[in-house]
Amino acid sequence: MPSDARAVPPTAVLRRLLGECWSSRTSSLWSAEAPSRGQCGVTALVLNDRFGGEILKTRVGDAWHFYNRLADMRVDATEEQFPGPIEYLDLAASRDEAFADTREDQYRELSRLFAAAVSRARL
Repeated sequence: MPSDARAVPPTAVLRRLLGECWSSRTSSLWSAEAPSRGQCGVTALVLNDRFGGEILKTRVGDAWHFYNRLADMRVDATEEQFPGPIEYLDLAASRDEAFADTREDQYRELSRLFAAAVSRARL
């Protein structure tokens, strides 16, 4: 767990903060109508940086979907990008696997914006 790991806020709070941060600069699939689309890998990495835990994956269609286990709870901040329920497999994923779903500049941008949002929220 990172040395700066903090207590994990409720998933609804994380989604609100992340929603303020997601943009076309954090995922090439982003749109105002579906802001979490394409954000799963980069979001899982940033939450792992901040709160520790594990990065998990499951298949959704033909692609891997990434999310977190934080404080022994599944936290999927981007699940609303899918039209129906997800059948979670909770398979362990590496940071490298999640990074394959994003780019370095997108990761740096979301990391910077999320740190600022967390600071403003005093978490």
